Amino acid sequence: MGETVTFWVLAVVSVGAALGMVFNRKAVYSALMLGGVMLCLAVMYAVQDAPFLAAVQIIVYTGAVMMLFLFVLMLVGVDSSDSLVETLKGQRFWAVIAGVGFATLVILAVGNAVFTPAAGLATATAQGGNVRSVALLIFTKYVFAFEITSALLITAALGAMVLAHRERLTEKATQKVLSRARFRGERPSPLPGPGTYATNNAIDMPALLPDGSVAEDSVNRYIARYDVEHDHLPTDPKLAEAIQHKAEEESK
Repeated sequence: MGETVTFWVLAVVSVGAALGMVFNRKAVYSALMLGGVMLCLAVMYAVQDAPFLAAVQIIVYTGAVMMLFLFVLMLVGVDSSDSLVETLKGQRFWAVIAGVGFATLVILAVGNAVFTPAAGLATATAQGGNVRSVALLIFTKYVFAFEITSALLITAALGAMVLAHRERLTEKATQKVLSRARFRGERPSPLPGPGTYATNNAIDMPALLPDGSVAEDSVNRYIARYDVEHDHLPTDPKLAEAIQHKAEEESK
């Protein structure tokens, strides 16, 4: 009874998270949804008396691989827009071929699970427990699929590095060039830091200059744009005006 209830509860949660992963427009939220699906799978493994698979699912996939994807998305995708220009010729054709192949594999896997009689947990772990049985299957019967999966992971990592790489159109400015440009500009001194008040000390609040005016350069442009879009402006009209002006400069 408990196993059945756990299955149906986790099934609803995992399917909902999977749909959220597919239909969400923000990649970071999709990665979090995928992490929820992986946690549900780990609990299902534990319910099916497979603690080793449950631990591997949490430690390796949810704890390492998934969090790595999440951190890469958060660091790389903060201020970059998706390019609509195809840099590789024929990638749509090969993408269709890969999609058809993947759909074929999914259909074969589902058919094998539906029409093939179940072997049972006792038969699957008859060769010395969960760890030994999994190791024997990985390095004997499924060794080719295991190596192909490792090659795909390496290819995905290299692809992420290539996509995140940006060609430099100009030479990188040295410290000497940056110092000269700063002293020749309008502000030789460093930019003001975020605001610090008796009731507020946060990066989303502008700093005040010695004359009491608001320093617009201390406002983070990403946070200013977010505050304007979601109507999270402070009650002080001077601070709100500074944030709006910074957001307008960012949108230009």
